[in-house]
Parts: sequence; structure tokens; C-alpha cells
Amino acid sequence: MPGAVPRVVLVGAGIVGCALADELTERGFTDVTVLDRAAGLAAGGSSSHAPGLVFQTNPCRSMTQFARYTVEKYTALGCFDQVGGLEIATSEARLTDLSRRHGWATSWGVRSRLVDAGEVARLHPLLDRDQVLGGFLTPDDGLARPVRAAEVQARRAAGRGARFEFGQEVVAVETTGDRVTGVRTGTGVFPADVVVSCAGMWGPVLGEMVGLTVPLVPMAHQYVFTGELNADADALARQPILRHQEADLYFRSHGKALGIGAYGHRPMPIAARDITGSELPFTEEDFDSSWESAVALIPALAEAGVDRGFNGLFSFTSDGMPLLGEHPGLRGFWVAEAVWITHSAGVARSVAEWIVDGQPELDLHASDLNRFEQVQLAPDYVLERGCRNFVEVYDLLHPLQPMQSPRPLRTSPFHSRQRELGAFFLEASGWERPHWYEANAALPEVAEVPDRNEWASRFWSPICGAEALVTRKRVALFDMTPLKRLEVGGPGALEFLQRMTTNNLDRKPGAVVYTLLLDEQGGVRSDLTVARLGTSTFQVGANGNLDLDWLTRHAPDDVFIRDITAGTCCIGLWGPLARDLVNDIPHTLDVRKGYFTAQQGFVKNVPVTALRLSYVGELGWELYTTADLGPKLWDTLWEAGQRHGVIAAGRGAFTSLRLEKGYRSWGVDVTTEHDPFEAGLGFAVRQDKEFLGKGSLHNLTSTKKLTCLTIDDPYEVVMGGEPVFHQGEPVGYVTSAAYGYTTGLNIAYAWLPSEIDDEVEIEYFGRKVTARPAQEPLFDPGMKRLRG
Repeated sequence: MPGAVPRVVLVGAGIVGCALADELTERGFTDVTVLDRAAGLAAGGSSSHAPGLVFQTNPCRSMTQFARYTVEKYTALGCFDQVGGLEIATSEARLTDLSRRHGWATSWGVRSRLVDAGEVARLHPLLDRDQVLGGFLTPDDGLARPVRAAEVQARRAAGRGARFEFGQEVVAVETTGDRVTGVRTGTGVFPADVVVSCAGMWGPVLGEMVGLTVPLVPMAHQYVFTGELNADADALARQPILRHQEADLYFRSHGKALGIGAYGHRPMPIAARDITGSELPFTEEDFDSSWESAVALIPALAEAGVDRGFNGLFSFTSDGMPLLGEHPGLRGFWVAEAVWITHSAGVARSVAEWIVDGQPELDLHASDLNRFEQVQLAPDYVLERGCRNFVEVYDLLHPLQPMQSPRPLRTSPFHSRQRELGAFFLEASGWERPHWYEANAALPEVAEVPDRNEWASRFWSPICGAEALVTRKRVALFDMTPLKRLEVGGPGALEFLQRMTTNNLDRKPGAVVYTLLLDEQGGVRSDLTVARLGTSTFQVGANGNLDLDWLTRHAPDDVFIRDITAGTCCIGLWGPLARDLVNDIPHTLDVRKGYFTAQQGFVKNVPVTALRLSYVGELGWELYTTADLGPKLWDTLWEAGQRHGVIAAGRGAFTSLRLEKGYRSWGVDVTTEHDPFEAGLGFAVRQDKEFLGKGSLHNLTSTKKLTCLTIDDPYEVVMGGEPVFHQGEPVGYVTSAAYGYTTGLNIAYAWLPSEIDDEVEIEYFGRKVTARPAQEPLFDPGMKRLRG
């Protein structure tokens, strides 16, 4: 960027824009201008009417960390009332789920405890005690004062040089080539090296100016003020903010009245271009059922009545997460959108670190603007999924539970064959992915699969275990089509990939290498499988769109990168009889070629790229072909496999087999917050070459490691995110978990202090489950099966 201090323009003076101005100027980026169409701070946007509730607990670790910092910062700035937060249960299902939430809070470092119905009644005396079964108390939660928080942070930023310009409606973003140069308003141009859209629900409009889809939906959410209650105002003010999620309600005090927020009404989306203000007229009929539920919980409300209400606009995304990051095609244009008050200061800190230092401290892959596949940016998709997220905002959702519409979107060429076999599909990145096949229900191995607890039994079948056992015994077809595939080529391809990744890719064509992408601080951005198909042509197995974005941003002019996923397909043919199956088909492959090699040839009439790899730890290949020939490849393998007892196997079996071999899943087990060595991936790092992030590896002082645990009780299969205790103290959390059907071990991977090598306990729905560290891999440590 030109000049000693980059020129930054922030669009939007709500709480996010003010927080970001504060965080940027604190880090030395003092040439900051904040523009807003309104007449003053936090006027006219969501910040002006937001009730200010801050509940820290979230299934996503980074979202909880955003909220924790928000609490810490706003408390220090004197604009946060730490009255605590209380979630209540009026059903056994919700009561059980509160223990799961307590587990998340413990995992992510948030103080919390479960309370009985008596304590709930003591904390909120106006509640109908007979309705409540128990609660979840987070004493550090509370109420932010959004406008006050915006003002305080704006004043701090202005004291360091930031300027706030009001009555400035943005009409264009100025660019030169692939870089932003300024922002045009009705009064002139504000030069900029960095522009950040903090426009909230108007974000899509600003995005359109630079050819960027900002996939959020402005949605109305009802809020009412009751009449005065016959209660002491000071006592009401000291009560924790209250969430009655079974009725889609929350409550906070306003003097002697209560404020009630409701999500139980129909979705009420509005196009960003049509918004003239953040408060819409109150639609009383939409609040009727919410009011009935509120009165049932707090009978005194019947006499107080509703004084007034409004429909306030907030931003919803298709996956419920914020939109953070830089435009993929316009350098210097950033987005910080779909951010609620709860996460505002935390998001601002991370975005400021990202802009100033090039990398945020927290892993932000779940919030990265560029995480979506193209199909997920379709306006109808964004609208429908955004509306569904509004409906489900307080629902009990299983971690594997997919949305039901719009589906199916992306199907592999094998989809019709899979349906014939009774595939049970779940969804990821728009792809339909079989988790098991009902055609395998009659396998005798089903009887060998142990039962599991009720929660882990959802979106699961014992057929998953049978499919894993048959894979180890015979051979199976796995649909690997949804995995992201990139073609990287051009004169500078080898040099580029060598610079970007940790392992040595300078090998002869036909070699396959497992390697890592690191960020500048040495954190693991992703893991890749790179096949060198020619002198300057590589096929890269990646984890998703963020890898494509990262590589594209760094690629020189003599390198091209193409996403070839949609035009190709892949079958994982794995099991001890895989070679026998292929040999029963006319083919041109060298089936004796070793592990981690690639070759191109024919399987009968189908041209394939065959990679001698296995994510399940068995002999076999990833067989790639073009999408048009996918059905022919499936049918050819299926027909030849009948005499070998071939089956189709799904993701349930895959996950179990993966964990038996100790293979990591990026984004779950490993993120940018972890270095290769503590993650158990040091074998993929070559210190005798230069690569991005290498310099930071010399300064590592890690005290934690990704640890393989085996759980004593096979019934207690955990799902991930649970806290781990050692000698009674929380010390880490579970990442991936599954039952290992062929090892007979209940497996969980967890981040723990490096020195722990004895018994631990995993808290699962309030129960303590004994687990023990184990040497990995649990299956075939000598790699004989893979290399057979």
C-alpha cells in the first residue's frame, strides 16, 4: 500500500464500524475515515434498536471467542451491564440440551453452571415456577448498550486521528485495475487503500458496486415493550437476561417494564435496496402466539400488556455465520457484515488483525466471506436458507442435521445408482453425500455393530458399521466426488506450489505428495494432496473454496488455477480385494505401482486418473474421470465387484475408518490456530526448502497437542465440541469422534496439554465419560494394508 499509513475508509458508523475504527487506530492505522448516510453515530441501522443481549455460548468456538472479547471490552469501556444470562427449559429435551450447551461453554472457557428449577425461580421471581424444569446460567453474559458502545469506541478512534463523516451516501467504489482506490459519495471522493463495508443490512447494495455477492438477507424481528409491571425496577434490572428458546422468546428489563424479542413468527425478509430504515411497523397479528407463550411463562404480563412494539431489521446468512474477509477479485475491498452486537467487538478485533497483520489470531474459516460455493450464492438459495436460519435460530439442531430445502442441488454422476441402493443422503457444500445404504441392511456384519446413545444415534445407522467392516474385509466403493479438485498448471506451477506448501513437490511426474498450506504465522490453513500429472500440470485435492481463494491470490501470472470439481467425479475403490477387482476388468493400469503414485489409463472403456491413495487405510485407488463417464465407471466396477462381494459405502463408514488411521480433518481437528507439529503433521514439513510460513515455525513454543483418546464405554459415542477434564479441571475439548468398528474402540481426538498421558474424562450431556490417551494410529501402524 502506498504511504507510511494506509488510507482506510469504513462504510457504516454502526457498532461494527465504530469498533473496527477503534481496533484499527489502536494498531497504528490512524488514517481512517468512517462514512455513514445517517446524521449521526449508530443512527438508522440495527445498532440503533438492537436490544443488546450478549450470550457468549455458541457451538462454534470462534463465535464464542468473539462474544467473550465483546464482553471484556465493553465492560472495560463502561457500556456493558453484566447481569448474567439464563436459558430455561420447560421440556426434558430442552433440559438435556442445556447440559450440551454447558459443555460448549466449558470447552470454550465461558463460566457457566446448570441450575435447578428452584434457582431459576429465585433468579426470576415472576416466572411460573411450575413450568420450569431447570436452567443454564452464564454469569458473565449481559446487556451491551449499543449506541453508547459505538460512541465510546468512535471517540477513542477519533482521538487517534479517525474522522467521522455523516450524511454521506456511497454512490460508487473507485477502482484501478484489481485494487480499490476510493469511495465516492454525493459530495466527492474519499481516497482509500482499504475500504471495509460495515453497512450491515445494506451490505449487498455496496457489494453490487464492486461485483461482489454479499449473501445476507435483511429480516424483520419483532420486539415489544410491555407496560409497567408491579415489581421493583432495581430488582428487575438485576435479573439475568432470559431466554425461553422453546417458545422462541427472550426477555430483558427496561425500568419497570420488560422488553420481549420474538423469533416465533413467519420470516419477513426485505430486499436490501428497499430498506429506508431499520424499524418497520409492528405487525400485531404476528406476535399473538408469542404473547400467549410469554404470558404463560410470566403471568404478570397479562395485566401489564404490550405498550408498543416494532419489527426491527437484522441480517441473516444462509449458514448463520458472519461474512468477513477480502473481495476475491478486488484487493483492498473488505467486508465485515452480518455481525450482531454479541460479536461486534470480537469481529472488529479479528478483522483489524487481518488487515494490519495479514492474519487474524482466531481461526475464521467458518466466517470467511469466500467460504461459499458458487451455487450457494444464488439469490433464491440465500433467501431460502436465510429464512430457514431465522426459523431455526433457537431450535435444537443435531450437528449432522441438514436443511431440507433447496435440495438436491449438487449430485454426483453416481446419484441415480446410489438412490437405487437406498442411500441415506446428508448435505455438505450443496452436495448430496450418502452416509449409508439401506441395500446393506442385510449384511451379517450389522449384527456386530454395538448400540450407541440416543444423540449419537441420530442421522446414523448400524449399517455404517457394517459398511466399515466390509471395507476392511473385502472391497467398497466410496463416492469422493464432493471433495474439491483443482488443476494447477503453467510454466511456473512447480515453483509456485513449492513456495506455497510445506512438503517437497519437486518429484517426477506420477508422484503424489501430502502437504500443507501454512499462513505467515505458521498456522495450518489446509492440507492438500498434490499429484504431479505432467511436467507443469498438477491435480490438487483441496478442502474447499478457501483453498482456491488462497492459491489464486498468491498465483503469479505464469500459473493458472482451475476448479475442476464439477466436471469430474471420483470413486474411492478401497479394500483388500481392490486389486483383484480391477484385475477382473480389462484395464491399462499398473496395479503394482506403489502407494502415493499417480497414473493415467483406462478401466475398460473409461479413461481414468488413478491415485494410489486411501483415506480409510486400505489398499486401493482414487479413480477420477469426467462427469459424463461417471455412471459407466461405477457400473464397470460394480459389475466386476460382484464376485468379490463389493458394496457401496457411505460417509458414516468413512469417518470411522479415517479416525482408526488417525487421519486429520482440516477445519475440525486442525485450523490456523494450530501448527503442524502439535497437530501431528510434522512429517509433511520439509525444513530443507523454503515455503510460506516457514520462518514462524522456528519460534514455536506449543504446550498442547492433538491427542487420540479411546473411551471406555462403547455406548458413549461423542460428537465433537465436548470438554475434556483432567483431575477435575477442564483442560481441552474434543474435535472428531467416531466408533472404530474394526478396532472395537470408541475413538475421540482432542486438543489437550502436551504433558497429559493418563486418564481423562469427557463431559457428555452432563455425564463424565472416562477416556485414555492412546498411541496412534490405532489401526495398521505398520501401513501394511495400505502398501499391500
